[in-house]
Amino acid sequence: MAFRGRRPEHGGPPELFYDENEARKYVRNSRMIDIQTKMAGRALELLYLPEGQPCYLLDVGCGSGLSGDYLSDEGHYWVGIDISPAMLDAALDRDTEGDVLLGDMGQGIPFKPGSFDGCISISAVQWLCNANKKSDNPAKRLYCFFSSLYSVLARGARAVLQLYPENSEQLELITTQAMKAGFTGGVVVDYPNSAKAKKFYLCLLSGPSSFLPKGLSDQKDGDEERESTFTKERVPRRAARRGMVRKSRDWVLEKKERRRRQGKEVRPDTQYTGRKRKPYF
Repeated sequence: MAFRGRRPEHGGPPELFYDENEARKYVRNSRMIDIQTKMAGRALELLYLPEGQPCYLLDVGCGSGLSGDYLSDEGHYWVGIDISPAMLDAALDRDTEGDVLLGDMGQGIPFKPGSFDGCISISAVQWLCNANKKSDNPAKRLYCFFSSLYSVLARGARAVLQLYPENSEQLELITTQAMKAGFTGGVVVDYPNSAKAKKFYLCLLSGPSSFLPKGLSDQKDGDEERESTFTKERVPRRAARRGMVRKSRDWVLEKKERRRRQGKEVRPDTQYTGRKRKPYF
């Protein structure tokens, strides 16, 4: 679900923001339909499903079923879950081929373990980072979502979640909870140098770690690829930084690596990284 201007999650809970008027846009607005379909296609591509084999997929934040339509066109079966009754009504009015379920992903995914061959989600996960009630704890809701998602995926299956993180801290919060739930994987960034085309895809692996796909880019060959990985291994950051001299080469390299893990753009390391410069008079 694409947005422009003010972030929709700042305006209140998703079940209120995505009302009948908003749902109507996802049925009639050709631009929104095109954007949603392209992101669903990219998410499906990043799943790396077996060619020519229909799979049973989960669509988290399915909305009016636009992403599901793309899955159906590609020969897959799917089930969607969304918190907005208006968006699900729009999906039913469109006679989508998949089954849709009303539910809050922050309270967990209500399916049996190992039910799905993969999962996609388009612009939904960032909603869990906002507390709309005093009882809401973003970290706990994210963990509940990721732990239940890990359970309902078949062993070795992938989940690709397209999201719009508000900042690097929010992206780190999301990836940290995914790690705690058992996932490995990383963030793939498409078109990192474009203000409009830039897209974040959280690629999660429920089995042994494998390769992380490359992000799409207009850069020439040899330029730095934009991706960041994470594993379940703990990084002793504070212990590693003890004894480091501030602004030394080791200190600078550790800081740059930490910023990469947060999804920030960092210049590549060179022989001049952390090199002290002579004073100018």
